[in-house]
Amino acid sequence: MGARQPENTRSFALVAHGGAGKTTLAEAMLFCNGQIGRMGRTDAGNTVSDFQTEEQKRQISIGASLLTMERGGKTLFALDAPGFADFAGEMSAAIRVSDTSLLLVSAVGGVEVQTGRAWEYALDNHKPVVFCISKMDRENADFDKVLADIREQFSENALPVFLPIGSAEHFKGIVDVLRGKSYTYVTDGSGKFTEGDVPADMADAAASAKEALVEAAVEMDDALMERYLEGEAVSDADLARTLRAAIVARRVMPVLVGSAALNIGVHQLLDFVVDYFPSPTDVGAAKALDGDKTVEVAPDAAAPFSALCFKVMVDPYVGKLSFIRVYSGTLSSEGNNIFNVKKGEDERISSFKLMCGKEGKDVKEVIAGDIVAIPKLQSTKVGHTLAVKGGSSCQFEKIEYPSPVYSVAVIAKSRADEDKLGNAISKTLDEDRGLTFEKNPETHDNVLSGMGDLHIDIVLARMKERYGIELETRMPQVPYRETIRKTAEAQGKHKKQSGGHGQYGDVHIRYSPLERGAGFEFVDSVVGGAVPRNFIPAVEKGLREYMVKGPLAGFPVVDFRAELYFGSYHDVDSSEMSFKLATRLSFKKGIMDASPVLLEPIMNVEVTVPDQYMGDVMGDFNSRRGRIMGMEAHGRLQLVKAQAPLAEMFRYAIVLRSMTSGQGSFSMEYSHYEEVPAEISKKVIAAHKEEEEEE
Repeated sequence: MGARQPENTRSFALVAHGGAGKTTLAEAMLFCNGQIGRMGRTDAGNTVSDFQTEEQKRQISIGASLLTMERGGKTLFALDAPGFADFAGEMSAAIRVSDTSLLLVSAVGGVEVQTGRAWEYALDNHKPVVFCISKMDRENADFDKVLADIREQFSENALPVFLPIGSAEHFKGIVDVLRGKSYTYVTDGSGKFTEGDVPADMADAAASAKEALVEAAVEMDDALMERYLEGEAVSDADLARTLRAAIVARRVMPVLVGSAALNIGVHQLLDFVVDYFPSPTDVGAAKALDGDKTVEVAPDAAAPFSALCFKVMVDPYVGKLSFIRVYSGTLSSEGNNIFNVKKGEDERISSFKLMCGKEGKDVKEVIAGDIVAIPKLQSTKVGHTLAVKGGSSCQFEKIEYPSPVYSVAVIAKSRADEDKLGNAISKTLDEDRGLTFEKNPETHDNVLSGMGDLHIDIVLARMKERYGIELETRMPQVPYRETIRKTAEAQGKHKKQSGGHGQYGDVHIRYSPLERGAGFEFVDSVVGGAVPRNFIPAVEKGLREYMVKGPLAGFPVVDFRAELYFGSYHDVDSSEMSFKLATRLSFKKGIMDASPVLLEPIMNVEVTVPDQYMGDVMGDFNSRRGRIMGMEAHGRLQLVKAQAPLAEMFRYAIVLRSMTSGQGSFSMEYSHYEEVPAEISKKVIAAHKEEEEEE
């Protein structure tokens, strides 16, 4: 291990829209590299990548799985990331810590919603992209059409490196345009092939494709370009060097092709990774923050050690595994601890593990560029920076996760489950950063939010399996609010005389509406001592306490001014409590006289869908009391910007998936509060009264 250098490392995120064949390709890579004797299948639940119980049960990838390979003197780290929108956070993290994004596009389905999402993540993280057109053996596979779509929607710099020989049932191999060779395969999945010359009917296409690649690559080196223009041949070493530079600069986005199921083109793909994928030194320095200052961390094995934790997984046998990307330095597990810069705490290293699915091989040393797992770190969470104590105080920028779009209220089935809820939720949130959990102070719901119903279902199943906790779910309550539409005045007089010390408080308060979002304003306009100064704070305090539960339906009252302008008192019987009780009487009457209304939260929604579903999406928004705010075209995809009430959006993730055959995605964030329509308001108020009567 000590002899390894960062320039001999290749890391890539294997990303795609769900169903494009990533996990099958990962199996084929391991098989072709001699690490497994037989390819597993997702439908059989026996692949290396999909080893979690829920992955095998549902036959989909849920978490990013790390695969480590040795090939051609290079160490390859592949992160097989989920392709479904519910697990987009795992894709985002995988792209963030990898040096290259290998983006699969189905030769049948073409560019889909999550294809675009993966592309955007790669661009946002300034990562090079290599495309691979998969499933060339499937009926209706069309390489030329998909390549045209990639170039139209993403970049004209998408240039073929491999060309398919045949398609669908006639797909039998590839042409490597850089090497000028063809590889004809036995179509039995064995990966056996015969090397030969480029077929005569493909010679022109191969020559044209190579010319485009070479021309783009040599532009990265002025001297080499000059020699090329003078007719000098470009050596393989120069081409590999400049093509890697062009890939890093996104001047070239190579397009590969193959079929993982039939194991066609996988050997050549792996060789391309070794020869042309950028190393950490090619990609260059990573950005980190030193206080408010941005600094660069060079991928130098001799520099101080620094790493970023990008994933935490609980293994039933090993326990907690923290996955890290090493950005600088070299570190041995013998006699060394690491320092959690975020927490300011030491962490003990027991070993480093080179992972291949759930299996790990212990190594004693890691270098810049490595992606490994560390068992049993105590305080380290996703997004934390690790270093050596006394070394750098820089912290890598946090990993950005998509905002949750689907929420449920969770209720423990028993008292025992309720007691275990806090611990189970805490550990689950550490492991899955695409989740949020909060106890809504207005509705008192325990709200668990994720990326979709599938995401939430899997989280609940995992909590039951690991922690023995069973949770029921229901739709969360809408955090309605109440406000007033006109000005009203109301007296509140509290007088009690029942022997001994009496109680007396008297207030006259004017209630006026404020603009939306203004909150609450208290004004003291008392003159002449009608209310003594020492009792006025009690009036304001009383208002703040009582406005938490409005008179209409028990929701907080907002956006109003309360002006105390008159009152009276008793020298002996008046007290702070008397004036608070008087304030309560005034508040109830005054708010009801001021034309109270319900307010509901309105959300900003952005929906990305293929063209053919636009009419359905827009019609659906109309049925949800939504309004379309604008539309933008992104190739064959449309971005619909809309606003809709939160009450209508709780199950939208399910509806959109059904409406668009899984091709739609959306994001949502709070915008503002608006008045609830009268008919809906009546139902909400009636439901509240029913609840009060039952209590």
